[in-house]
Amino acid sequence: MDHDVQRATNLVEKKVEQEEKNEKVRGQLWKQGLMKMDTQELKNEKMNVSKPNEITKIQAQERVRKTSSDLRREIILPAGWSSLPPCFPKPSGNSRSSSLAFRPVSLPQNCPAAREQMGPVEVSVFLQAAVQGKIKVVENFLENGGNPDSCDEFRRTALHRASLEGHYDIVQKLLDQGADVNFRDRLDCSALHWACRGGRLEVVKILQSRGADLNVKDKLMSTPLHVATRTGHYHVVEHLISSGIKINSKDREGDTALHDAVRLNRYRIVKMLTLHGADMKARNIEGKTPTDLVLQWQFDTKDALERLEPRTYCTQE
Repeated sequence: MDHDVQRATNLVEKKVEQEEKNEKVRGQLWKQGLMKMDTQELKNEKMNVSKPNEITKIQAQERVRKTSSDLRREIILPAGWSSLPPCFPKPSGNSRSSSLAFRPVSLPQNCPAAREQMGPVEVSVFLQAAVQGKIKVVENFLENGGNPDSCDEFRRTALHRASLEGHYDIVQKLLDQGADVNFRDRLDCSALHWACRGGRLEVVKILQSRGADLNVKDKLMSTPLHVATRTGHYHVVEHLISSGIKINSKDREGDTALHDAVRLNRYRIVKMLTLHGADMKARNIEGKTPTDLVLQWQFDTKDALERLEPRTYCTQE
């Protein structure tokens, strides 16, 4: 093995060992009741509010990428899930059921049915229901002739939304009703990209069983493996690898999933990728290999420590 590759591999092994020790300590602290949950998360949980902060975390993680920041932000942040005007195929013919499916329904805010619409619903309500996990609303829309591939102006469908949020029953229902498993949004993201971004392993599996393309690329040439790696979903990465995904596939910047894992300090994922044949010498468009990035990290860390000034203390007389 090349000397630099061996050095990089040893560094990764040490980092993985440290991460595992840290996880063990955190687990012990949790059992002792010393670890506190974030206050806002607790409030959201009590109020049964959906968690948009998950999307925010994903956005923050991908800001590490150096180019195409505006396009990347658009891909990462599905802004306006609930407010965007729908863009969908018009119902064909004069079928009464088709027209009902797209007819707006107005209900009093204090009416329980306003929260779980039991009659024909409009597309915007259907799309929002996919985010919120309201299976009855989704079923009513489809039973009244609604198109399962109805989408918003970003071409994001209910399947995309439910996949991100992990609403397995809705994903299954949509697929059973003919939703296109490989439907692409405006940025060429498929439902599989969204499921990987959300870390929804069970959704990934059902999409795969219904014919989802594991090596599909979005406009940044990122595969589901890139996405799962960047967002740190270890078990999704593990499943994709075991399913035979192209492990050395490159994105628009020439980065493999291994480049991303090293850059974002996903050392457990780095180890798993290398054990399954990821190329430590694959070069991106800047000519950098994953090995280079590991060694650069070591150099930068050492340099930063050497630059630290000695801490001085003031004493009172």
